[in-house]
Amino acid sequence: SWPLIQNGKLVDYQATRDQAHILGKTESDGCSYADSWSTVQFQRMPNVSLEPGKKPLSLADMIGNVENGIYILGRGSFSIDQQRYNAQFGGTLFYEIKDGKITQPLEDVAYQMRMPEFWNACSAICDERDYRLFGSFFDGKGQPSQVSAVSHGSSTTRFDGINVINTARSLG
Repeated sequence: SWPLIQNGKLVDYQATRDQAHILGKTESDGCSYADSWSTVQFQRMPNVSLEPGKKPLSLADMIGNVENGIYILGRGSFSIDQQRYNAQFGGTLFYEIKDGKITQPLEDVAYQMRMPEFWNACSAICDERDYRLFGSFFDGKGQPSQVSAVSHGSSTTRFDGINVINTARSLG
């Protein structure tokens, strides 16, 4: 493993065998993949995790500091552009947070972002007690499409001032 970001600064890149020398590396990071011997390999992201917070912080303590917010659990719909700059994500479950307490379930929630603003809005990360690994067996990329398993891990995080939308649609 190697850090991509440290203390809020990009410090490294993922590298394939063909790119390693450009970055001054003597070996690749293993970021090239093909789903079969008969397909062309291409650059794929590695399994990326957000490091847990260093200071003790439980989910209850993190939520206790939120006046108005939404607690989003799991992975739902997503859309992200080719440059990985603009995105919209949903979740599996959504709850309203009022005055430091989870109050009621919500429906039809998604959040939108531009990546620099999103990561700069990260104001807290729970410690390692809250860390979970998530993933997908069907991360598709390329043309023709290739499918690969990928994982991402994180402790619960708090982002301030993110654009949250109601995705419900009704005609009438």
